[in-house]
Amino acid sequence: MVCDFFFPQLGGVEFHIYHLSQKLINLGHSVVVITHSYEDRTGIRYLTNGLKVYHVPYLTIYRGTSFPSVFSSLPIIRNIFIREDIDIVHAHVSVSSLAHESLLHGSTMGLRTVFTDHSLYGFESVGSILVNKLLRFTLTNIGAVICVSNACKENMVLRAGIAPDKISVIPNAVVSRDFRPIQNKNSARQRRNLGSITIVVISRLFPNKGADLLTHVIPHICSVDADVNFIIAGDGPKFVDLQQMIETYRLQERVQLLGAVQHEEVRDVMCRGDIYLHASLTEAFGTVLVEAASCGLLIVTTKVGGIQEVLPEHMTVFAEATSVDSLVSATLCAIDSLRNHSVNTETFHDEVSKMYDWTNVAERTVKVFDSLMACDNFQKDWVALLLNYGSNEGYWAKALFMLCAVVEFMLYRFLEWFYPRSEVDKAPNWVTRREELGINLKINEEKASGV
Repeated sequence: MVCDFFFPQLGGVEFHIYHLSQKLINLGHSVVVITHSYEDRTGIRYLTNGLKVYHVPYLTIYRGTSFPSVFSSLPIIRNIFIREDIDIVHAHVSVSSLAHESLLHGSTMGLRTVFTDHSLYGFESVGSILVNKLLRFTLTNIGAVICVSNACKENMVLRAGIAPDKISVIPNAVVSRDFRPIQNKNSARQRRNLGSITIVVISRLFPNKGADLLTHVIPHICSVDADVNFIIAGDGPKFVDLQQMIETYRLQERVQLLGAVQHEEVRDVMCRGDIYLHASLTEAFGTVLVEAASCGLLIVTTKVGGIQEVLPEHMTVFAEATSVDSLVSATLCAIDSLRNHSVNTETFHDEVSKMYDWTNVAERTVKVFDSLMACDNFQKDWVALLLNYGSNEGYWAKALFMLCAVVEFMLYRFLEWFYPRSEVDKAPNWVTRREELGINLKINEEKASGV
């Protein structure tokens, strides 16, 4: 697993990689994670169940992504791949420099490669155009692609020019036991205030997450209904705008800004509310919606990206457009539904626990791995890989892609001569080691019992 986004940084991608890795280990596979270093984490760390994490000391730039070096990461990435006896390189996220570079290095080394995308990107901004072009380069020789929703799959086909039959749709999941609703929620509401409704928002406060919409939606709802309060958790560049909105409309008693919260506190924050408001402008899946529904909250959300695929209709109230009026209308409709008892949120947790499970996600991912390993036409010949780069559209793109591929291969051959793989120390296999420890533990227990 390779990505710039991993623990101790928190987010949907980070938890996806962690939980998927844990389940793959439980299924008998050996998994290591490669990410960049953090202030307090450099080198190798071990997490639960023997999950090994390589924190490579790269310079980080905007929003936690490492500085794109293209070729300079080859020596250390190659060393890790050889040391850990890697068969499949599984990279995540389109804007992760480390992910793109690992796919390039893995293809050059003749390894199978898989890419998972977690977000939707457009086609009009300079940033989106650059990311899409980069995807066309790094995914030229990709073995398989995984998307978290059908909307994400369609977006990937258009952005990267990947054949649809190469893309599998495997959603995110949730650890439902970590997001249990409070007992007797209706009784708690009655003790608090029979008509009072609390709306929860937990999100990174960025423009693409709809933070600008929130600054207009919240005052409007508060002016219409005096018994509605808000709890907002999260941090980002729009945090100051929300503070100014609260001061402007004098909503200090009705809107509570919590700032960034730890992941273990998310469930407690959600359980303080009745409705979860999601104003995102772009979303490939929306794991937080599943977590909120698991906590017994009615979901109010925009109808963008893959959100409509996440939860059944009786759990959600959709805003027909990403506008203030539409979100206000949907939120007021959800408030009326709760007050009229026309929706039963007590069953949400059991329903979500049956719909989403990380073991199922891991088993479906393993099927992608198995099909890739069993592929007969897998190309290891470097000349064939180079010709694939030349098949891309655009004269200048072909020339640049092929030039990068040639330089990459020359560096790889130099490293094979200068630092042969026979001199790279192999790391112990955790699965084998765990079986040995289990056998030794059993022997010790038999000795202790006098057997």
